[in-house]
Amino acid sequence: FIVAADVRGMNEPVGAFSRMLTISLIVIGIGLFAAALLQIWVGLAPLGSMRAALAGVREGQSRRLSGSYPAEIQPLVDELNSLLAHDEELVTRARTQAGNLAHAVKTPLTIIANAAARDTGPLASLVTEQVADARRQVDYHLARARAAAAARMIGASTPVRAALEGLKRVLSRAHADRELSIDLDAVSPGLVFRGEEQDFHEMLGNLLDNACKWARHRVSVTATQTGKRMLLVIEDDGPGVAPDARDRVLGRGVRADEQVPGSGLGLSIVADLAERYGGELQLGDASLGGLGVRLALPAA
Repeated sequence: FIVAADVRGMNEPVGAFSRMLTISLIVIGIGLFAAALLQIWVGLAPLGSMRAALAGVREGQSRRLSGSYPAEIQPLVDELNSLLAHDEELVTRARTQAGNLAHAVKTPLTIIANAAARDTGPLASLVTEQVADARRQVDYHLARARAAAAARMIGASTPVRAALEGLKRVLSRAHADRELSIDLDAVSPGLVFRGEEQDFHEMLGNLLDNACKWARHRVSVTATQTGKRMLLVIEDDGPGVAPDARDRVLGRGVRADEQVPGSGLGLSIVADLAERYGGELQLGDASLGGLGVRLALPAA
């Protein structure tokens, strides 16, 4: 027997079912993929928040991680905050111990210097000279110790304008007997140094004090920011420093003029502190006619 039939009536429903099945599988696949992406995004969102908080700590915007995190991540956040607190405590302790050591050394040096000052012989002169050198060594290495500790401290930040205003008030009083102008008009108000306030005062205090000592009538400070770097330029209208002597005066204990009071450690300490922060100190000519000091530092 031969049985024959028209298959077109069968193929059409099968084709329609196949097309429907294909479309359904594609829709299900897209839905599953979207659900997986959503799950990943929701699951990793707290890690993104923690990353942003860590960046804020690194940039000096905060000292601790803040925010609400899932129970699975909160222990990690707590441990990181404990580590930051421990790091800050270590730096503070190191600074205190360095200061105590300096005080313990300087006190007997002062006694020796006072005793030597009562005599005018050659031995007394030698003792006075060596005591002064020992004091310079203490100041120099104390500054290096503070810089090394501060460079490892995370989250420290210092508003530049406010710090410079404070230094200006101090130096204006110190040089009140002179017609000296300290111009801060070219300092951006929102500029923030990514580092310790004490170190910023150490660096800018030395540079401004040096400029005030040599200036005839005017000292100017310019501060600008490019990306994560800031550039501070301190200029005076004094005699300046000859180009062939600029590298030499950055050396430890070197003074451009023995008639001007000072230990000769200021520029050397500033250079060391700047280097610890990944910055740089350069000497050049000033538009005012004297010395121009360019200090590059990290900005928050």
